[in-house]
Amino acid sequence: MGERPLELRLESHREADLLRVAGRLDLVSSSTLKDAIRGRLAERRVHIILNLERVDFINSSGLGALISAMKDIRLSDGRLVLCGLTPYVDEIFEITGLKKVFDTYRTEAEALASFGVGDPSPVGAMSRH
Repeated sequence: MGERPLELRLESHREADLLRVAGRLDLVSSSTLKDAIRGRLAERRVHIILNLERVDFINSSGLGALISAMKDIRLSDGRLVLCGLTPYVDEIFEITGLKKVFDTYRTEAEALASFGVGDPSPVGAMSRH
């Protein structure tokens, strides 16, 4: 089985940006995720949802990237939420105690609703491979 590079797909909603993450979240790819989030913050998009349903591997570097992202977002008076945790990723979050640190939701719809998104239709989308 070959390693899948990290893929990011962005959907902008009025109240929050939804970033769909796919592949491995590790030392090699964690900077890609951090750069994408910093780019959103630079555009004053401070409410971010990360959908992790297609993340098939995460290690301490990936977890560190998520913690760093949350810190950057909070410093910008924003909010980071996660959704779609696979059983593997959910178990990692449970073991490390990060389930108590991050707001997590089962679905994108629930995560969007936590920001008060009434109409889940995106206002813009882009991909980055």
